[in-house]
Amino acid sequence: MSATMTIKEFALPDLGEGLTEGEILKWLVGVGDVIELNQPIVEVETAKAAVEIPAKWAGKVVTIHHPEGTVVEVGSPIIAIDTDPSGSSSPAPAPSADSAEPEAGLIGGPAPGGRTAVLVGYGPKTTEAKRRPRSTSAPAAAPVAAPAPAPVVAPAPVAKAPAPAPVAAAPAPANGVHVLAKPPVRKLARDLGVDLATIAGTGPQGSITRDDIEAARSAPAPAPVRATAAGPREQRIPVKGVRKLTAANMVASAFTAPHVTEFLTVDMTRAMKALDRLKTNREWRDVRVSPLLVVAKGVLMALKRHPMVNSSWDEAAQEIVVKNYVNLGIAAATERGLIVPNIADAQDLSLRELADAMSGLVATAKSGKTPPAAMTGGTFTITNVGVFGVDTGTPILPPGEAAILALGTIREQPWAYKGKIKLRQVTTLGLSFDHRIIDGELGSKFLRDLGEFLTDPEAALLAWG
Repeated sequence: MSATMTIKEFALPDLGEGLTEGEILKWLVGVGDVIELNQPIVEVETAKAAVEIPAKWAGKVVTIHHPEGTVVEVGSPIIAIDTDPSGSSSPAPAPSADSAEPEAGLIGGPAPGGRTAVLVGYGPKTTEAKRRPRSTSAPAAAPVAAPAPAPVVAPAPVAKAPAPAPVAAAPAPANGVHVLAKPPVRKLARDLGVDLATIAGTGPQGSITRDDIEAARSAPAPAPVRATAAGPREQRIPVKGVRKLTAANMVASAFTAPHVTEFLTVDMTRAMKALDRLKTNREWRDVRVSPLLVVAKGVLMALKRHPMVNSSWDEAAQEIVVKNYVNLGIAAATERGLIVPNIADAQDLSLRELADAMSGLVATAKSGKTPPAAMTGGTFTITNVGVFGVDTGTPILPPGEAAILALGTIREQPWAYKGKIKLRQVTTLGLSFDHRIIDGELGSKFLRDLGEFLTDPEAALLAWG
């Protein structure tokens, strides 16, 4: 038997509960590479995070079905692996993408309790790949075709219709537009000087035909588009991944929860001096200490005094769910958009443990490796707009949370202190809350107590216990 009988198709696993697709950011292996079990083979971005997917078989890469930039549905094959490239072992019947059953305990395979093992969450579904939408700023062009898969010799009990002729994948042009066309059509376009990226294909799957080339050649030249000195007058950016999920969540939150925002300006001079003393402590010399740390501690103390602020609205049950734990979310700006990972059970952490957790959270977010599980289940969020030099803001609630705090920049300002005008370290806090849960009195008391803590955190810790 041929060694190709050992080729196995690896489908995109479920990368998180509720996620149905992912974009292939980067292939970490190429056709012909020999890979090991659990070796990272591809980086995929979902609506929550970018993750590396490990190989569930060792072997040789035979086919990569989708190029970088393709949006693929969960359950769709993305790579074919020959698990016995040397042909030394007895080959088994060739599995198909629909009938192959992965080994127990591996991604996509059976797991205890009858569930399917996946990276995070459950239930991969089998659907076809989904290409990114066509751009409307230029004539529509079809996406890149997947490279033709390597032939797999297997008995076919039922005759199938002949497959269409393969369509070659074009290298990505400078403008980022991809097209589908057969090799003879591409040659004709080159000979006639026709840019395939400017043609709307009329063939199967939107591919470009010879007639499309001839029609484009005979069509009148379009009116020139005036460009700025730096380039085109417009740029279109596909909304996908983290940015797409953030946009959907913000719209849902803004038009579901009635927002109220209150502001409080606070003298943090004593808090800043306390942080400076903390930095000189020998046990804290290697710890990242910032004003956000003392604000986070103040939030946890204030939530303990006003637990209703740490709650959510259950629309289906028509109940307010008060949380006896705090999953403290810290908004982080990354290259892929805004994410809000949270520190689980932050109420149980000491100040040093809180500092370490915040440092780890920021480092992971900047590296783009925040797991989806770390971005769900938050109960209260802090967004530090002060790092951008902004005084404060009116933040929108993350879905499922009753309140969010914006921390503004801390700067020297004239301030009335002990009957005199002095320069003090001052900031402005902005608290947005869900008015279905938190009325003006509760929101004001929470903000007042937080301001009292930040004015003199050492005294507040002694007084509040």
